[in-house]
Amino acid sequence: MQREQVHDIGRRRAWSIWLVAMAVYVLAVFHRSSLGVAGLLASERFGISATQLAFFTVLQLVVYAAMQVPVGVLLDRFGSRALLLWGLALMTLGQLVFAFATSFGVAVLARGILGAGDAMVFVSVIRLVAVWFLVRQAPMVTQVTGWGGQLGAVAAAAPLTLLLDHAGWTRTFAGASTLGVVLLVAVACLVKDSPYASTGVVRVKLGALAQSVRLVWGNPGTRLGMWSHFTAQFSGTVFALLWGFPFLVAGQGWSEVAAGTLLMAMTGWVVVSGLVLGAAIARWPYYRSWVVIGVVAVMALAWTAVLAADGPSPTWLVVVMAFATASGGPASMVAFDLARTFHPVGALGRANGIVNVGGFVASLLTMALIGVVLDVVEPGGVSAYDLDDFRIAMSVQYLFWAFGVLQIVRFRRRALRHLGRAHPRALEELRAGRPWTHPGLEDQGV
Repeated sequence: MQREQVHDIGRRRAWSIWLVAMAVYVLAVFHRSSLGVAGLLASERFGISATQLAFFTVLQLVVYAAMQVPVGVLLDRFGSRALLLWGLALMTLGQLVFAFATSFGVAVLARGILGAGDAMVFVSVIRLVAVWFLVRQAPMVTQVTGWGGQLGAVAAAAPLTLLLDHAGWTRTFAGASTLGVVLLVAVACLVKDSPYASTGVVRVKLGALAQSVRLVWGNPGTRLGMWSHFTAQFSGTVFALLWGFPFLVAGQGWSEVAAGTLLMAMTGWVVVSGLVLGAAIARWPYYRSWVVIGVVAVMALAWTAVLAADGPSPTWLVVVMAFATASGGPASMVAFDLARTFHPVGALGRANGIVNVGGFVASLLTMALIGVVLDVVEPGGVSAYDLDDFRIAMSVQYLFWAFGVLQIVRFRRRALRHLGRAHPRALEELRAGRPWTHPGLEDQGV
């Protein structure tokens, strides 16, 4: 039975809600990335080692990944608006505590709280996209959501550096926390969970939560999305958040300014590649998994050319490799479009939560394994690393790419068989390049 539609889909109100939700996501990425330019100041303020400093980043990713399934359950139960409000409240509290923290322990607690709030934001925005936009619009809006969030990383670079220089630690981070208060008001006033009279949230009883997650996990489309996210996302995250800068400076002999510029340029390339991939998956929805595999293959080929070079690679080749790596971000967003195909809106929170775990688990494992390999091949530490050390360490990426591609191929077959049994018409529509909506969603006029 169809629910009563009370707002237009894919029109002005949808875009207004999306813009407010996007602003929250941009702020989340800003908070997540803010320590990147404040690392040296943090070391001095808290009197910590490089290992302890790295722990901040690892902690946030661990908290983020660990909370995705619980957040997905909460999202399906309470809706995007509620989770955006909770996420904003936690991020605001975490950043405010971080602003006034003077000890490592308190700072760790603050970043943990911030990571918990951050974990609630992205999947909430993606759920709003699935509900408020036409099926033919959703792939492109999902891509724009992904690369638009990188504006937060850009804002956490040069502007935050200037603020830290002029306003100091406490005033800068306390000021950043006030942005959350403004967005709390905007979300409370403007965001609605659904264009229908019923919001589509599922009042799952507590005793049935585990069973509901098992049912979502049992859908091969969920695992197809998770492995797609796992395979495409990790390399860009590892490069941007931790090992890219040392690889460029210590391995390739670049200056710190040049390395930082390339990392910034990668953000711009995410926009370009995101638009291209968004159009591609909208045009050929049946081949979305192969699009992901194609991007991963280009990524692996570019890294092979750089790592196999005799000595430091030419600048143009390193740039090509970096841009190919950055394309993994938009490719990983295809995973959420896959989840939308295989699940009704009432299960999207749980499905997207599981999907979102993939890339962050792969990122954490890759970051850690690269560090272990570097320690083994060069016990002298960071100052002693050279190109040969990085050649060996960065090669661990191939293990994750190969395993991930095998899993994508495996679960693509299973997912298509599942969809063919449950909804035979869906395969015909997808092969013909036409958008298909899971029958759990209302007809959206496509």
